[in-house]
Amino acid sequence: MAVNADKPHLWKADIAHSIDFYNDWFMQFAPQTYRDTRAETTKQVTDALQLTANLTRIAPEVLRENPTVLPILRMTTAPPIARDRLIGLARVAPGLVKSMEVEQRIPPRMLQSNIDADLRRIGEIIANLTDRDLFPWLEHNQQPIEMAVQRAATVVADRLCGAVADPIIRNAQERRQLVTIQQWLEQRGYALVKAGEGVAAFEMQPGTFAFRLNIPVKLTGGTRKINILIDAVVMPARAQAGELPLLIEAKSAGDFTNTNKRRKEEAVKITQLRNNYGEDVRLVLFLCGYFDSGYLGYEAAEGIDWVWEHRTDDLAAFGL
Repeated sequence: MAVNADKPHLWKADIAHSIDFYNDWFMQFAPQTYRDTRAETTKQVTDALQLTANLTRIAPEVLRENPTVLPILRMTTAPPIARDRLIGLARVAPGLVKSMEVEQRIPPRMLQSNIDADLRRIGEIIANLTDRDLFPWLEHNQQPIEMAVQRAATVVADRLCGAVADPIIRNAQERRQLVTIQQWLEQRGYALVKAGEGVAAFEMQPGTFAFRLNIPVKLTGGTRKINILIDAVVMPARAQAGELPLLIEAKSAGDFTNTNKRRKEEAVKITQLRNNYGEDVRLVLFLCGYFDSGYLGYEAAEGIDWVWEHRTDDLAAFGL
């Protein structure tokens, strides 16, 4: 039996409440979240400047030993350059740059001679495009004063944070949503199973819950398996033998555009889960922010229900 998916007459009011709820949180906490991230990022930029002798030594050995500085170096240029643009300009192996930035390491199977040649070209591109207005000591071949270095580090940190502002806010909001779910469950006697305790989603004990669990599924038409990451898995306190847990996905959005782009994600998940574990699988969305009637109607048609964060008590209607 549906809880919210079958009540379209309530959607308009809930959407308005959800937008207000998200906006209130954003105004109170998002600026501080951004400032905290910028402060940490500024420290990382300062460390990167020290490693490269304030951008006067972007040598292959420096990049090899400190691959994490590469995304920072991309933001020191004028204009800042995207990852793929750097690959094209330097004419280097895409796998090298992506490995350094995503996996934070040098590809272990790449030939050493190729690595050195590519890192040298990367360093040359960065050096040629470095923002001379931001790093004036490079133009005049002078030793920079500490204030100038700190000012430059702050600007580069702003560039980095500006490029990932939405993920910063979205991650902070998701953490807050999971805390809300945890508090609601613990107030009702549920016990958290911590990560690393080897719990399997469909083998949990009644009255327990866990966050960020992988559920293995076999893809349709083949033998290949993948893991589906679920934000929260809850086994109802009154669950009977063989009963499946409730799967909860925390979703927040600061505008309507992104939600409609992402609405198929949950439909794919529920299809894969039901193909592997049966039609009794329940996937519930925990929503906060800009989710319009088009998004809700799409999810309802896929057999997915939801709980609004401004009405968290609706979780009880799912048997919790």
